[in-house]
Amino acid sequence: MEKELLDEQAVRRALTRIAHEIIERNKGIDDIVLVGIRTRGTYLAERLAERIQEIEGRPVDKGDIDITLYRDDLTHRRENQEPEVHGTEIPVEVRGRRVILIDDVLYTGRTVRAALDAVVDIGRPEQIQLAVLIDRGHRELPIRADYVGKNVPTSKNEVVEVRLREVDGEEKVSIASK
Repeated sequence: MEKELLDEQAVRRALTRIAHEIIERNKGIDDIVLVGIRTRGTYLAERLAERIQEIEGRPVDKGDIDITLYRDDLTHRRENQEPEVHGTEIPVEVRGRRVILIDDVLYTGRTVRAALDAVVDIGRPEQIQLAVLIDRGHRELPIRADYVGKNVPTSKNEVVEVRLREVDGEEKVSIASK
């Protein structure tokens, strides 16, 4: 059985709130770079960039990062299965800037840890912040989000699914039993 957590309007409102929080916490958008974690984080970063531009009247730097080769679970995959790498596209320098990583769901923290490693390999930012649409708990690493669309207490037997128009053809966040 699937339960809807956020509909299209709720996703839009959460992203608008996160955009305002990013601007407020960073006292504007100077020296910030939004970096989406592929795949859905990329689209969420694009939407946040649009909202920030609407609010501030100027564009914010953005890019996306592929963490495939930084994952600590690659060795657990089948030996004949090669990971699919999509590449990282950050068209600006991150050194000395405030990077805001963006992802759809924060769970164990391992994806974020991999993204941190990937960003630091590109350059040493002044600061790295984290924005997520959903924080579902169950951290295995000491990682927390700076900006959260919605906190959702879950059990490990549940799956949180974020569906975005650009990838899935519909817009919603739901939770279901495995």
